[in-house]
Amino acid sequence: MASANGDVSSIQVPACSRCENPAVIHQTYSGQHLCHIHLANSIHKRVSREIRLQLDLPKDARDEDGNPSVLLVAISGGKDSAVMLDQLNRIIGPRRDIELVAGCVDEGIAGYRAPSMKCAQGLAETLGLRFETISYPDLGFDEMDAVVKAMPSMAESNSDAKGLKSCSYCGVFRRQGLNALAARVNARWMALGHNLDDVAQSVLMNLAKGEMGRIIRLAPHTWMPLEGLAPRIVPLRWIPEAEIHAYAMGKELPFHHDDCPYAPGAARQYHREHIAAIEQSSPGARHGLVHAMDAMRELWRATREAEGEMPDSWNLGVAQSCERCGEPTSKPICQACTFKQWLVDAAESD
Repeated sequence: MASANGDVSSIQVPACSRCENPAVIHQTYSGQHLCHIHLANSIHKRVSREIRLQLDLPKDARDEDGNPSVLLVAISGGKDSAVMLDQLNRIIGPRRDIELVAGCVDEGIAGYRAPSMKCAQGLAETLGLRFETISYPDLGFDEMDAVVKAMPSMAESNSDAKGLKSCSYCGVFRRQGLNALAARVNARWMALGHNLDDVAQSVLMNLAKGEMGRIIRLAPHTWMPLEGLAPRIVPLRWIPEAEIHAYAMGKELPFHHDDCPYAPGAARQYHREHIAAIEQSSPGARHGLVHAMDAMRELWRATREAEGEMPDSWNLGVAQSCERCGEPTSKPICQACTFKQWLVDAAESD
């Protein structure tokens, strides 16, 4: 504890449970304190295991023309994607039959996206990886700053737009951006930087709305690819956010610290708080939610197989192509094109 005069020299830092070095993280769910070295080893082991489970890699993954297969690594400049890129480069980077390509979507958020993209590009260049970007205007969408300004007008003219937060629009547009990047680099797979907290939040959000189909569709997708999309993998899905932050700081990875200015008020923020509270009172709850998701998916898969359905018919509600843009969708017009039309109508009404 600090002394009365503010001296912090007497603060006792717990020792690592595996050596005598000072701990940098306490895993409440395991009871262990870990120093940076043993935290790094633990993360590397868990990520390596997930890659083996999520990617069934042949000894030679080159395509029929002899070119390396491309794994698009979606990075944003934040700590999660920085750690993911670092780990994938350590684990898969040495292979000559696979090319890692770092891809970043520029949403058009002043004061936020530029510095984060600088961090993302800097890390990719340090690792010697190709760096690709795409912006919302490249996709025919307005930048997010313009979308946020138009939200009141869209809500006035469209009942379905009432109550939507900025993340609802950004998430849809961002997915299209990643799909476009994957198509541009001819990606065989795509890696997303969702951590344990992110996945647990997604499971809880969809459970609360009774949207079981969305839970089934959550990444990883390699066991059940969605037609027209590069299968997603999530190498960090068992790594808590706090451990990722400690690893990134210890490795001195470049990452942008600020949160998106439009994030406050989003539904995910509320579920983030709920997950944190549940985990504090019941360590391991996040892992339990992700295990539950996996169990649901396996049950769904076993049921389909028992009914004689083949994997190529498992469309998961994404059974058609959008009439306007051709992207996979569950409706004649995809959500991105619907949002785009709302923006056009809002601009014309002003």
